[in-house]
Amino acid sequence: HPRLDALVGYALRYYRDFVLPAKKYRLPDEVEDAAGAELSERLGRLPEGASPEMIQSVLYDVARPIPRYQDFAAKGATRERPGVSNAWFNALYEILLGEQRGPRFGSFVALYGIAETRALIEKALSGTPVADRPAS
Repeated sequence: HPRLDALVGYALRYYRDFVLPAKKYRLPDEVEDAAGAELSERLGRLPEGASPEMIQSVLYDVARPIPRYQDFAAKGATRERPGVSNAWFNALYEILLGEQRGPRFGSFVALYGIAETRALIEKALSGTPVADRPAS
């Protein structure tokens, strides 16, 4: 359909001209590197077709024991089970997506795919920013 083709072309040009140049990927530090490896491993244990809620739960479980990501002011947080700060999700967005913020990460993984997200994490853990790596 010609109209749809034109709209897709506009969207692609907008992404190339405005969104892509604004992306700022960064490498993970030591703590983020370990958390990323743990996240990838735990995502790999999930069943195919895992729900966004199951994935989100894994994200929380990986970050919860890491002091920099603990949020004791979060609703329902206790000393034994702290909340998880936005710093964890911000780090994931910056390292994997080149953005400061993004969608609920469990929903992103469910849509993008667990295997694809794990591959993205592995690229990030390789020591080269995700944006500088060729697509697999």
